[in-house]
Amino acid sequence: MKKIKLKLFLFLTSFLFIISCEKEKVSMNKALPLVIAHRGASGYLPEHTLEAKAYAYALGAHYLEQDIVLTKDNIPIIMHDPEIDTTTNVAEIFPERARKDGRYYSVDFTLREIKSLKLSERFDPKTGNPIYPNRFPLNEYNSKIPTLEEEIQFIQGLNKSTGKNVGIYPEIKKPFWHKQQGKDISKIVIEILHKYGYKSKEDKIYLQIFDFDELKRIREELDYKGKLVMLIGENDWDEAPTDYEYIKSEEGIAEVAKYSDGIGPWIPQVIIDGKVTGLISLAHKHKMEVHPYTMRIDALPSYVKNANELLNLLFNKAKVDGVFTDFPDVVLGFIRK
Repeated sequence: MKKIKLKLFLFLTSFLFIISCEKEKVSMNKALPLVIAHRGASGYLPEHTLEAKAYAYALGAHYLEQDIVLTKDNIPIIMHDPEIDTTTNVAEIFPERARKDGRYYSVDFTLREIKSLKLSERFDPKTGNPIYPNRFPLNEYNSKIPTLEEEIQFIQGLNKSTGKNVGIYPEIKKPFWHKQQGKDISKIVIEILHKYGYKSKEDKIYLQIFDFDELKRIREELDYKGKLVMLIGENDWDEAPTDYEYIKSEEGIAEVAKYSDGIGPWIPQVIIDGKVTGLISLAHKHKMEVHPYTMRIDALPSYVKNANELLNLLFNKAKVDGVFTDFPDVVLGFIRK
């Protein structure tokens, strides 16, 4: 009987030790900065393909990004820009469908037409040359453009089969421009997010946007209760009718904090010539997370010699809460050291 009790005691002790270790691991994981796969593992596979998302998932990214635009028949698709001629063969398949500016836009094509296109590595539509020459070869694979629903189903399916809980990080692209085309992209996207269970701040989602007026509308008029992130661009980017210089000010950050859970600044806005700016501490003062974009090992700033130097500045000096990256394995390797 004593031996049985001893074995039972040892078993229970071992069991509780394992449980405590697992809890410690979870706690440690929560403390780690977030690794957000920018358009998937886009440093290795063409951006916004399901293949790029699957690889980012396998590498261990915490969140996978989705840029969202609408088709002519109001279907949200995953594409970085309303202009679809930088990552597809649309000019070859529909040469007569360009607008007066010579560009091809998602809202001028039905989903059926969009699905007839081939998705490739990003290139300059004027020259046909790849933007990142050392990445995946152009026109080497026949990927298709996913819809928002297809991508959510894909990620949730992987979560079910692997037991993980990888999050999504969608961006509503250019809502002001979409309104000029007669389309309410925010309303359509929020309805789909709700359909798939992304409703609260406890759900694994950050919803990002460059347009401050639309961010306020999403929170108030559309009553979205999940986590919101205010993206910060430059005023000459033509992203939205938002004054980003004001947004970066103390008054602007305080105003953003009334609606948003975080900010997504451009890396040159938080580190200038190797020196950390005050933007991050200002956001943290107002209880907002900071997730800057984009860490690329093949497009590093001049003030660092390698990716680790930049990551050291971001995580150890600037104290960011996460980072967007085309190379999630590199960032994960750094933060797990």
